[in-house]
Amino acid sequence: MPAPSFRQFSTTLVLLLTACGGSEADSAQPRPVSPARQAAPAQQLAAPSASMTPAAASRFLAMASFGPDSQSINHLASIGAPAWLDEEFGKPLRRHRSFIDAIAAQTTPGEFHINDSLWQQAIRGPDQLRQRVTYALSQIFVISTQDENIATMPRGAASYYDVLAEHAFGNYRQLLKAVALHPMMGIYMSHMKNQKEGRGRIPDENFAREIMQLMSIGLYELNQDGSLKLIQGRPSETYKHEDVAGLAKVFTGWSWAGGDQSQARFFGQVKDPNRDWRPMQNYAAYHASGAKRFLGVSLPEGGSGEQDLDAALDVLFRHPNTGPFIGRQLIQRLVTSNPSPAYVGRVAAAFRDNGSGVRGDMRALIKAVLLDPEAQNPPVGAAAGKLREPVLRLANWMRAFKASSASGQFRMWYLDDTSLSLGQTPLRAPSVFNFFRPSYTPPGSALAAAGLVAPEFQLASEPTVIGYLNYMQKAIVSGVGRNADIRPNYAEEVALAERPELLVERVNLLLLNGRMPASLKGQITAALNGIIVPASNGPYVRYTAERKLNRVHMAIYLTMAAPEYLIQQ
Repeated sequence: MPAPSFRQFSTTLVLLLTACGGSEADSAQPRPVSPARQAAPAQQLAAPSASMTPAAASRFLAMASFGPDSQSINHLASIGAPAWLDEEFGKPLRRHRSFIDAIAAQTTPGEFHINDSLWQQAIRGPDQLRQRVTYALSQIFVISTQDENIATMPRGAASYYDVLAEHAFGNYRQLLKAVALHPMMGIYMSHMKNQKEGRGRIPDENFAREIMQLMSIGLYELNQDGSLKLIQGRPSETYKHEDVAGLAKVFTGWSWAGGDQSQARFFGQVKDPNRDWRPMQNYAAYHASGAKRFLGVSLPEGGSGEQDLDAALDVLFRHPNTGPFIGRQLIQRLVTSNPSPAYVGRVAAAFRDNGSGVRGDMRALIKAVLLDPEAQNPPVGAAAGKLREPVLRLANWMRAFKASSASGQFRMWYLDDTSLSLGQTPLRAPSVFNFFRPSYTPPGSALAAAGLVAPEFQLASEPTVIGYLNYMQKAIVSGVGRNADIRPNYAEEVALAERPELLVERVNLLLLNGRMPASLKGQITAALNGIIVPASNGPYVRYTAERKLNRVHMAIYLTMAAPEYLIQQ
């Protein structure tokens, strides 16, 4: 009675997906509704209570962390979401740069060491809210180690991620300045060593354009609920080329930090040992001294680089678009791809005023995103949810089943391969526009016809769907990382293997947040019953432990392959 191979169950997977409504590519979609939908009145939706059911806690952790595990579910369920958020806000920051410095004391650090630290903190870090929000911010304020200039400075790239983490619970205005002055952003967006106009030269306009388009005000004028302001039926642009050209002058004269403002230091020939992470400094000789006009304001002549920068960032920070633009993106990254205008409006209001007259309070913004009635209880008929991006699926699995690294290092270096891996590696976005655009809609789809967006579907294709399934099939059984060094602990699941219905309920709670449909439960339970577990005192007892483990593998794999899991709701 040889034990069946895990690969032999691929046929069961195909049958399951067919029963659930087809392949991931055409079934894992939010329900199409009118893009003009409004949220149900707030009084019809339950506000977060002092305590939560385990299922509600699991769902909240799917939004606010890299995924639930038994301990975090129990803790959150006992104290409630508001208290949990306050606890998380008080947890200290652990710097990735310190990890790279420790590596440097032993060997030359490389790009892959950044991934060691990112995954280690994402999976094992106690400050899960900071970890998750920082990852979301990294997809708005993008740098990428696909740029060789960034990849060769791992301490700088690690420190950039630290800056996002440091300001994740601070104020958006300070976050914007820290990002603008970080040398890795200066390199990636080419405003490092940007010079004033002269002799046929004009200032580099790249960062000026992208800080408006991607990091603050967006392309079009918005109402406070995130809807487009229309003039004669057409959207109105927030800026024109002359605004970009005027703002570009603000970002002249900025280059490496150091002890002087010499030409040699400006061009990088004299190197401060910490220049890869210290904020850029302004060199007066290279800063445009004339008037700078943009977005309807004019900065006076003769201002210093520091004065001009602060004044320009204040303009972007105070712009009425910034609250709804950034708020909507955080909702998309954490909760749902298509928030209602009312939801966006409530989050934008928290950005404008935290209740104490403070604008841009990130804690108030995060609370507004995660505690909103529409986040807690999506209105009936809403196009609720979002496609789980591959990185979040992998992180969810590792946290749910207590994955640990035998070496103590989470060596998952390159997951870019679309056919054999996930097609996504943190901090390796293909462009400044991230792995996917906030407004992306699969062309020719029902989503497009309904006027809905599905950003993460920009990563979805036949090769990536197959690659994900192949990768997880191996990962669930053998582990992940270099030499499969990172392995899960299925002890609690194996203990339930002889009761398939209980095993399915546990997997449901950890992965599907208690939302597994009865039909899917039945299908997975039937598949598990098809794996015969010999009696522990019978003639085939030598197969008992293996068959129990096969049931666990199958329950997890079928769940993670199901459309109901792939769409976070």
